[in-house]
Amino acid sequence: MKISNIQLKNYRNYSLANISFGDGLNVLVGNNAQGKTNMLEAILFCAIGRSLRTKKDMDVINWNSDFASIKVDVAKKYGSSEIFIALPKSAKKTVKVNGFPIRKMGEMMGELNAVFFTPDEMKLVKEEPFYRRRFMDIEISQISKGYFYLLGKYDKILASRNKLLKEKKEGKDISATLPLWNAQLAEAGSGIVLSRQKFLSRLAPHAEKAHAFLTDGKEALQLVYEEYGGKTRDEIQADLLEKYDKTLDKDVALGYTTIGPHRDDFKPLLDGIDVRNFGSQGQQRSVALSLKLAELEIMKTETGEMPVLILDDVLSELDENRREKLLAIACKMQTFLTTTDFDFPHIKAQIFHVENGEIYLKIKT
Repeated sequence: MKISNIQLKNYRNYSLANISFGDGLNVLVGNNAQGKTNMLEAILFCAIGRSLRTKKDMDVINWNSDFASIKVDVAKKYGSSEIFIALPKSAKKTVKVNGFPIRKMGEMMGELNAVFFTPDEMKLVKEEPFYRRRFMDIEISQISKGYFYLLGKYDKILASRNKLLKEKKEGKDISATLPLWNAQLAEAGSGIVLSRQKFLSRLAPHAEKAHAFLTDGKEALQLVYEEYGGKTRDEIQADLLEKYDKTLDKDVALGYTTIGPHRDDFKPLLDGIDVRNFGSQGQQRSVALSLKLAELEIMKTETGEMPVLILDDVLSELDENRREKLLAIACKMQTFLTTTDFDFPHIKAQIFHVENGEIYLKIKT
């Protein structure tokens, strides 16, 4: 899988850009705040249907424009796809795949698969569980539309249950309706937990191998889902229902559901030690990168194609040994890399210069 062309209109600081990219390493070079990350954001937008830098679509629209658009041409092993996203300020975004409008965002999942890594991905290891859940959910959703829809269903049921909890706190009787929402929440939640557990079990050996490569075999990485280990979906569902009953008073007092997959976590262990709390910054960075490299292998296995790799300003965060190892991997697939300076003459790459929302091919090594 590769992106052959991308066209941006009024996207962030790009008034108009129309760029064709190469099969391997594509390096975007330029000073800070020139538009390098904006280009990568647009690519990822076409993979997951939204920006990870903002919650509001309109934030990506050029400040003096009423709309923005992204068009990406994707070449695949069998056929091709054109993804077009229109982002008007006064209406909801619209998405077309091969000229046909899609009704639900899940329909675009898998049209462009991407793995991204930025300095912010340190949060994946060292900060709150939200980032580890998001990591799993984005990855699984790209290879399973059913999982994407299940997440949406779970969120709607969870919101309804939380509304009931607040009503009970206000003195209303919810005894007739709460069990119904509990059952629906447990059913959807058990499916999410099981999917995450299966994903993590497939990811773990690839992450272990990647980490051994990055650290020259000095550390052993293990991934452990913290809840419901080894249980079937029915057992997880029963466990959730039991916990809903046990935590009801607490949930009512707080006004929200305190247990379930929206609160779950997994722990990365280095030689048996929890790197979230006890790892050095270097170890945490290496673990985060190992997880991302493992993603590549999972996507290749599940879809039959290597995804696009997006690396935003990561070279400055790595030592020389890890930089060389990462670039060696990046050259084996289509990769988009941003940096302020690229001084690796032995690496084959297409180098683009980015300045004030303008991008052009500078050199092909």
